[in-house]
This record gives sequence, C-alpha cells and structure tokens, in this order.
Amino acid sequence: MLTSILLPLALLAAQTAATPPTTPPRPRPTFAPPPPPPPLPVPVDAPATDTRPYVELVTDLGTIVVRLEDARAPVTAANFLRYVDAKRMDGFKFYRSTKSWGPANQLIQAGNRGDPRRNFPPVAHEPTKTTGLTNCKGALSMARLNPGDATSDFFLLLSDIKGFDSDAPGGDGAGFAVFGELVAGAAVAEAIFNAPVSPTAGQGVMVGQMLEPPVTIKAARRVAAPADAPQGCVVKGG
Repeated sequence: MLTSILLPLALLAAQTAATPPTTPPRPRPTFAPPPPPPPLPVPVDAPATDTRPYVELVTDLGTIVVRLEDARAPVTAANFLRYVDAKRMDGFKFYRSTKSWGPANQLIQAGNRGDPRRNFPPVAHEPTKTTGLTNCKGALSMARLNPGDATSDFFLLLSDIKGFDSDAPGGDGAGFAVFGELVAGAAVAEAIFNAPVSPTAGQGVMVGQMLEPPVTIKAARRVAAPADAPQGCVVKGG
C-alpha cells in the first residue's frame, strides 16, 4: 500500500526535476522617437536686378556717372544712348553754368557745340506728368526751345528746379523732359558749375553763363551699375 503511494510521488518529483524553470521573457528595448526635422528656411526674395542703363562721362575735370530711366522715358533715354553708342557724344561740351540764377536754380548744360551734322533728328517730348519723373537735384533733363525739338543738349541739375516739371504752376504745361540722374561724380559736376564764365558771351538769358573755357566730354560709354548706386530722387514717390 505504501509502495503504491510513494511510486507516483517519486515519478512526479522526477518529472518536476527534469523540467527546467521557465525564464521570464526579456523586455523589448524601447527607443525614443527621432527628433523632428528642423523647419525649412523661409525663402528670401532676391533683390531685383537693376537693368537700367548707366553711362560714364569722362570730362576734363573728372568722371560723372548717370543712370537712365529707360522704362519711364524710353524715347528720351534712347536718344541719349544713341549718341553714346555712336560715340557722337565724345567731344561734346559742358558749356553753360547758371550761377547767375542764384542757389535755387542751379544747372549745367552740355551738348554739341561743333558740327550740327553730328546731331540726330529731334525726338518727341516726354513730359514729367506722363513719365512720373521730376526735376530734382541731380536730374538729367533734355534742353529744348519748343516741345519736340530736343536733339543733343541736356541739363544736369545741381538743385531742385520744380518749375521745370510739366505740371508746375505757371509753367507752359510741357516742362523739360527728365530721363535720368546723377549717381556718381557730384563733386565733378560742382566743379563744372563753379568753373569760370565769360561776362559777355552768350545771348539773352545765357549772357554771363557761358563757361570759358568749356569742359569737354572726352568719352561717353555704357558701364555696369555701381554697387553703391543711390536710389535717387527723379522717380516721384520712389
């Protein structure tokens, strides 16, 4: 009887000893999620390329650089460039200074003072009320007697002369066509303005304003836009 009881217990103990203990499962490693990618940089608009023409005038007294508003005054700017590109402006003279008009009306005038056959035909007048330009200090404007007869002569203003604008009160309604402005060489322009004048040469309002001797434009050539070109003042509201 005892034997019949002990035998099953012995078999159960043997089975228990033969069965290895159960190993608990290893926990799976956990990984932190990757950091979010950095935000994309905000695109910065590239500055607009300045496609306006620039012209360098090499004179007896130094170099002047002007910028032409060819989009706003296309006819007048193209006329100026025509003289430059044909090299007909080489030898033109700055021949007039308006010192006698006082500090509020300062300009120098240049043009063809030699063979009139070097002039191209007159160009159509572009009034400032149409172009959106103004006769401020540094402006480049066409000289004329009547609207539509301008050829090679031009003014470089050394003071604001708002009376030259086509919408100026008391004006003739046409004014003088602005087509560009001075961007470098202001000291040279001042030197031309202050150069000696003849007390007797000239006619009418130009008596006492004729430079003696005149200042020669030795070369006029297109150049690249200067890196430090100022914004300028000829564009109204610009």
